[in-house]
Amino acid sequence: MEILYLLIPIGVVIIGIAIWAFMWAVKSGQFEDMEGPAYRILMDDDDPRIPRNIPDTPLKRRDE
Repeated sequence: MEILYLLIPIGVVIIGIAIWAFMWAVKSGQFEDMEGPAYRILMDDDDPRIPRNIPDTPLKRRDE
């Protein structure tokens, strides 16, 4: 029964931290766009992220 004197305050502190973290997430805009990431995976990226270096002149053979 004495353990309740320790567990109840620890539980209240943990609940307080969870409520504070949720309020911080709401205020910082973490829940603004809930559908965007779900549709972003369906978008096709036509442009390559790393551009290739394509030479203007054709490559010369070594034996020339």
